[in-house]
Amino acid sequence: MFRRTFIAAATAATLAAPAFAQDADIVDTAVAAGSFTTLVAAVQAAGLVETLKGEGPFTVFAPTDDAFAALPEGTVEGLLNDIPALTAILTYHVVPGKVMSTDLSDGMMAATVNGAEVTIGTDGGVTVDGANVITADIETSNGVIHVIDAVILPK
Repeated sequence: MFRRTFIAAATAATLAAPAFAQDADIVDTAVAAGSFTTLVAAVQAAGLVETLKGEGPFTVFAPTDDAFAALPEGTVEGLLNDIPALTAILTYHVVPGKVMSTDLSDGMMAATVNGAEVTIGTDGGVTVDGANVITADIETSNGVIHVIDAVILPK
């Protein structure tokens, strides 16, 4: 239990350490955090690593491993075998530009790289298409990550 608590605290400290995050790009920051292994594997499978390591800037609403685990059984495996569907979902989590939490407003619509829009909520906490932002404003060298507690799906 102590080890798990220590690892969780270390992960939180890593995400909260702006100097480290600002030196690393979105992908490297997600890898270093350790709580986005499913997201990183999906980004690799979809061939989006180089894009998300690119100049950007990008805003990524990043679902945690727990968010992916909450999907119905077999969903992640199915998506890993359907690259077009996987790519559509992953690009739905990315907004062009660097959008900080202070830039968000209730009811705001944000165009994603997917081409569809997500709806932002700020009443009682920040949400994106109903998923809660559990950690905001993790700055990276090529954008910002907002950690969310659910995988959002294009409409």
